[in-house]
Amino acid sequence: MIRLENIHQYYGQSHTLRGLSFEISPSRCTCIMGRNGVGKTTLAKVIMGLLPLREGAIYYEGSDISKLGADKRAGLGIGYVPQGREIFPQLSVKENLDIGLLGNRNKLRKVPEKIYELFPVLKEMLKRKGGDLSGGQQQQLAIARALCLEPKLLILDEPSEGIQPNIVQQIGGVIHYLTHEEKLTIMLIEQKLPFARKYGDHFNILERGTLVAHGEMADLNDTTVTQYLSV
Repeated sequence: MIRLENIHQYYGQSHTLRGLSFEISPSRCTCIMGRNGVGKTTLAKVIMGLLPLREGAIYYEGSDISKLGADKRAGLGIGYVPQGREIFPQLSVKENLDIGLLGNRNKLRKVPEKIYELFPVLKEMLKRKGGDLSGGQQQQLAIARALCLEPKLLILDEPSEGIQPNIVQQIGGVIHYLTHEEKLTIMLIEQKLPFARKYGDHFNILERGTLVAHGEMADLNDTTVTQYLSV
């Protein structure tokens, strides 16, 4: 689905991604894990085209997309839900979803009914401003807006952060459904180990901008957790 080759990225003099190379397999949920500040969000922004590469290449479905802008990548089927959600607080739920439709790769002009089946609370709140929703509801809206693109690859940056447990569980159920039923490819950046273990199929662990461990989620052992994930 997507392959990174020798990715390097900098913030000023800080070398945030250091020769990062790995593949994300189709129709699976790959968790990007690691302590704070290891480059996880930077990686997501680089893949989405929001930050430029200093060196390396990104291949998506066999084509080099390294020089494409974020809008072009969205048009190819890459959806992104950033950390902090970044919905439009002064726009209604319906207007937020309609903005997601603008990049729909199949030129849809109506929000798919499947969105409301996944997030029924949004259908009840279409006229409510995004800023009036709870944190968990805003996260659901952010994911729904990205799904309006009808992506083939969905990048989720900390979707469980700061929201109530019942909605975390619902979002986990959506991730499971999307990967197992809709065959969507998901790159999940996640700090909460139980959530990652429950919904992830594969793990990649970063340390100082490099890949230090990877494998099937079932093979993530306590030694690796202690070495690279424990605070």
